[in-house]
Amino acid sequence: MVQEYQSPVRVYKHPFELIMAAYVRRFPKCHLIPVFVDSEIISESPSEDGSTVVTERRCMVEVDAPRLLKRLAGVDYLYFIQKNTLNRRERTLHIEVRNETFSSRVIVHELCNYTVHPENEEWTCFEQTASLDIKSFFGFESTAEKIAMKQYASSIKKGKEIIEYYLRELEEEGVTHIPRWTVPVVPPTATARLQLPPLSPARAIPVHNAKDGLSNKDPASPTELLAGSPDDKLDADYIKRYLGDLTPLQESCLIRLRQWLQETHKGKIPKDQHVLRFLRARDFNLDKAREILCQSLTWRKQHKVDFLLDSWERPEMLQDYYTGGWHHHDRDGRPLYILRLGQMDTKGLVRALGEEAVLRQVLSINEEGLRRCEENTRVFGRPISCWTCLVDLESLNMRHLWRPGVKALLRIIEVVEANYPETLGRLLIVRAPRVFPVLWTLVSPFIDENTRKKFLIYAGNDYQGPGGLVDYIDREVIPDFLGGDCMCEVPEGGMVPKSLYRTAEELESGENRLWTDSIYKSASVFKGAPYELLIKITEASSVITWDFDVCKGDVIFNIYHSKRASQTPKKDTLGAHGITSPGAINVQLIDRSWVLGKDYSMVEKALSCREGESVQGSHVTRWPGFYILQWRFHSTPASSLPRVDDVLASLQVSSHKCKIMYYTEVLGSHDFRGSMTSLESSHSGFSQLSAATTSSSQSQASSTISR
Repeated sequence: MVQEYQSPVRVYKHPFELIMAAYVRRFPKCHLIPVFVDSEIISESPSEDGSTVVTERRCMVEVDAPRLLKRLAGVDYLYFIQKNTLNRRERTLHIEVRNETFSSRVIVHELCNYTVHPENEEWTCFEQTASLDIKSFFGFESTAEKIAMKQYASSIKKGKEIIEYYLRELEEEGVTHIPRWTVPVVPPTATARLQLPPLSPARAIPVHNAKDGLSNKDPASPTELLAGSPDDKLDADYIKRYLGDLTPLQESCLIRLRQWLQETHKGKIPKDQHVLRFLRARDFNLDKAREILCQSLTWRKQHKVDFLLDSWERPEMLQDYYTGGWHHHDRDGRPLYILRLGQMDTKGLVRALGEEAVLRQVLSINEEGLRRCEENTRVFGRPISCWTCLVDLESLNMRHLWRPGVKALLRIIEVVEANYPETLGRLLIVRAPRVFPVLWTLVSPFIDENTRKKFLIYAGNDYQGPGGLVDYIDREVIPDFLGGDCMCEVPEGGMVPKSLYRTAEELESGENRLWTDSIYKSASVFKGAPYELLIKITEASSVITWDFDVCKGDVIFNIYHSKRASQTPKKDTLGAHGITSPGAINVQLIDRSWVLGKDYSMVEKALSCREGESVQGSHVTRWPGFYILQWRFHSTPASSLPRVDDVLASLQVSSHKCKIMYYTEVLGSHDFRGSMTSLESSHSGFSQLSAATTSSSQSQASSTISR
């Protein structure tokens, strides 16, 4: 398995020339890296004007491995070839490293770049990528891989420290400024080597603030990044300030997952804090984190969760009987949510509103929690990615163990665990009664193990003494109903009047309306009967946007324009057999008598879409009229005459049926804020997205229809 590493952008607040002067001091050996034993220059090729110098070194590195493994490998040192290309004119240094030892068994490839900061020419940026592919290593492939990645991660952390060490050394010697390279009057000799340019009189190294050239990125702002924007790279200072202390390999996982989203999920991408939560939930296993993140993105799109806080009107009954609310913050600056579960009539709420309404209430709480974490990150000046929940179980009894209520609770836990991982920093449960172990036995198996470790449970009045609430919450914000002095605005709840209960039929109807009222719709596409959608445009330059997943089969997507509306469609039949076409349920908007290029025209190039793909795009209309979005069945043309079995198979409806889930919207040109690249259709390859909404057994790489 190939191990990959991608570093964040590390910024040195010093000019490129000074960084290069510090960089060359680490050769031929560096006492700050004990495993770096020695190096020698094997070739050096300057350009005619001296602006470019290509230097190749042979580096010797000590193997930090168990003695047994060294004896099996028969080496104590590893040799690498490092090729440096210094471009003084462009102010860049490109470094490429490959292994010389065990090159037939192990492939190591590293690329590093020093460049001028795009927003401040007095600063220098550093980026690094690397890959490790161990094909065979005496049966110790896994052990060798772990040792190599551990040693590499350790050297990465020292990289910036080494440059800063030699910068201080230069300053102590009076070297605080090195002029930029200029074309020399006399061409350099062929034996010119990499040397420091003439020194200027010593002066203090200027201290720059972010406002001097590096724009402050506020990751807590609601603005999400667009793929391909100038801000699509993460720098190390940003990560430390807003995301916390991460190891080099954890930083790499975050950057690679974020890049993957930018490349495949065209348009808006989740915030960095959100992506990081899914990585933490899967111990930074990139593949597992990517899978659950894709499923969550599908879920959010289907149920318009991103707009929940703005669009959902909280029922008045929840305002009166839902005994929970936000209340200041804990000692760590985390938002504090208080839930008086013992005072809540869970049965009454579920019977009166349905479990879906209660679920939406919980979702709105989680969305508000995310917003408060972002706000507290700005207020306290340190990363805050989760919140604390204080649950008061006074008055909890067997009434709360009502089976439908427990079922609703389990469903809520399942949804929250899947879509809001690593958002709960600590759960404080106070005044737990004797019935609590029964409830805990029912729900604990559905709670992630890492989440269960964050639970602190206090029985009776134990929360009032040492080790209680005061260890986690400032005394001045402890609620009054728990013996504190702070007034808490959380409702006291009470029993929901039975007159407000709804029948099972009403609840079922309400739930169906709640969950099926999605911005996405489903449609079937049959062979010979495409699915067509009519959009009327009254103003030119309007923007038609679409986003659809191909859940089953392969389709061809087209957009047509016509100045006139189509006639009422007629049902079709399959030849003289009188068999009703499966496509009869699809409205055919393009009349068969119409002539392409005369009665209607194609305004976008046909797009072939395979099963499991997610496609997004937009079209700026040139004329008013009627636009038709068409999804047509796509099959591979036969190379010979069909057999009898093929003809019989063609009569099977299931063999010629595709399924899509789509969303369309028309925007005025002044409301459309996408870039020009977002106006083009693009495949995202999100097979995981469709997996959440279809039972298709096809894999991402497959393009055939299962028969």
